Amino acid sequence: MIRDPEITEALLDSVRRFVKERLVPAEHIVADTDEIPAGIVADMKAMGLFGLTVPESYGGLGLTMEEESLVMFEMGRTSPAFRSLFGTTVGIGSQGILSDGTEAQKDKYLPRLATGELIASFALTEPEAGSDAASLRTTARRVTDNSGDHYVVNGTKRFITNSPQAGIFTLMARTDPNNKGAGGVSAFIVERGTPGITVGKPDKKMGQRGAHTADVIFENCRVPAENLIGGKEGMGFKTAMKVLEKGRIHIAAICVGVAERMLADALAYAMERKQFGQPIAEFQLVQAMLADSKMEIYAARCMVLDAARRRDNKESVATEASCCKLFASEMCGRVADRAVQIFGGSGYVADHGIERFYRDVRLFRLYEGTSQILQLVIARNMIKAAA
Repeated sequence: MIRDPEITEALLDSVRRFVKERLVPAEHIVADTDEIPAGIVADMKAMGLFGLTVPESYGGLGLTMEEESLVMFEMGRTSPAFRSLFGTTVGIGSQGILSDGTEAQKDKYLPRLATGELIASFALTEPEAGSDAASLRTTARRVTDNSGDHYVVNGTKRFITNSPQAGIFTLMARTDPNNKGAGGVSAFIVERGTPGITVGKPDKKMGQRGAHTADVIFENCRVPAENLIGGKEGMGFKTAMKVLEKGRIHIAAICVGVAERMLADALAYAMERKQFGQPIAEFQLVQAMLADSKMEIYAARCMVLDAARRRDNKESVATEASCCKLFASEMCGRVADRAVQIFGGSGYVADHGIERFYRDVRLFRLYEGTSQILQLVIARNMIKAAA
C-alpha cells in the first residue's frame, strides 16, 4: 500500500541518488577495509534509514510493507553490507518490540532506534539451534531478590548480525525448562551494557564485508523483568515468527535489487566487450542468459509487491513471504552465476566487482530461513490449508 505517491517517489528518488552518488563509489572501500565509512553511517541516520519502519509517532517514517519493499529495491543496487547496517534495526531487531512490546518498551526504545542512536540485533540462532529455532537452549530463569525482579540469562547466540555495533538485543530464551517446545520460549530486550554479555570476534565470512556477525555470550546476565517483551512469558517464538515473516519479504526485495544491479552490469559489459568482431551481446547464448535473468527478476519483483500488498491489507502471508524469499534468493544466485559467466575471465577477478556480488548474495539463501526450511514451511502450510 502506497499512502502518498508523491512523497513515496520523493523518498525513492533520494535513496536512488544516495546509492548512486555515495554508496556505489564507496563499495571498494568497504570491501578493502571491512568497515562502512563513518560519514556514510551519519548520512544514513540523517536520511532516516534507521527509522524506515518505526511509526511516525516514535520518530520514524512508518513505511508500509510495499513502501519498504520499494526502498529495498533501490538499496539493493549496491553492496548488501550497506543495507545490513540498518536492516536488522528496521526489521527483526525492532519489529518484536513494535508488534508485541508494552507501551513503556516502545516509548523507551523505538525513538532511539529510529534515529540510529541504537542499533538492534536479533539474537535467536545458537550453535545447536538454527533452522530448528524451537530447540534453543539459552535459558532465562526468573529470580526475585533484594535487587528486584529479573531474569538470569545463560547461553550462546551465533551468527548475530550487527552484534559488534548493537546497542540492544532482541533475545529469545527458554523461560520454561519443562516445556521443550516453542511454548517455553520468551522474548527479551537486553541492553548492550548489561553485565554478563560478551560479544565475540567478528566472523570471517565468504562475503558481505562491512556487515558484521559474531557470537553473543550471556553468562549470568541479569535482565530486568520489565524487559520481557509484552510482559508475558511463552510468547517469544510467536514474536520471532511474526518478525521473520516480514523480514522474508524485506530480504526478497533486496535480492531483487541486487539482481537488477548485477544484470545491469552484465548487460553493459556484454554491449562493450567484443569477440569475433562484434559485441558479445549479439551472441544468442549470451542473450539467453540476459533474457532468463530479466524474466526471473521480473517474476520475483511481482511476487514481492503482491506479498507486501497482502500484508498491508492484514492478510496472512506466512506462505507468500516464504515463497518470495525462497524464489528471490535462489533467483539472485542464478543471476549472479550468469553475470560471472557473461564477464568470463574478467568476472572471476576482482576488478569489476561481479565476483564480490557472487560471494555476497550466497548468504541470501541461508539466513532468515534456508531454502530447504522454506520449502518445508510452504508445503506444510499447503497441507494444513487443504486439511
